[in-house]
This record gives sequence, structure tokens and C-alpha cells, in this order.
Amino acid sequence: MRNNYFVTYDICDPKRLRKVFKLCKGYGMHLQLSVFECDLNSQEKLEFEERLKNVIHATEDQVLFIDLGPCHARGERTVSSLGLKYSKADIPCFVV
Repeated sequence: MRNNYFVTYDICDPKRLRKVFKLCKGYGMHLQLSVFECDLNSQEKLEFEERLKNVIHATEDQVLFIDLGPCHARGERTVSSLGLKYSKADIPCFVV
């Protein structure tokens, strides 16, 4: 069974931030800066978490997996925004 997750992160080092961003792109859809939406089965989630553990520093960085429940039961996703208009575009992340 596949579950839908929001994966969001706060990474202190620019080099690690780029690595985490690239890793997340391989598992889900980039929604906003450090937020991804991922449809994962249990094996994919474990693999993703293990790969992230090898990149982040556990005492400095944080990655959150927010479980939104089963993919098959979610219906169509509706996103609303305040402020700037939400755009479903996969834009690259740049760290200056």
C-alpha cells in the first residue's frame, strides 16, 4: 500500500541542503522551497529515510515526514494559497 507524505526539511549547511534537495526530487514532487509531496510504499520510505540519514547531520538538521494517509483514498488534491499564487511548477532550488 502506498501512502502520501509531505516531506519537509531544515538543513543548516548549503552543501548538505543541495544533496537533500536532489535526493527528495528522486522521490516526489517539489511543491515549495523545502517541501515535497511523495507517494511511497513502506520499502521506498525506509530506503528514502536511510539515504537521508547518510546525508544529514542528526544534531543540526531536521527532516519531517507528514503522513497524509493512503494514496488510493485521498481523492483529488486541492491546494490553496495565501499571498503569492500557488503554481504547480517544479522549480530548481538555488543556495547562494
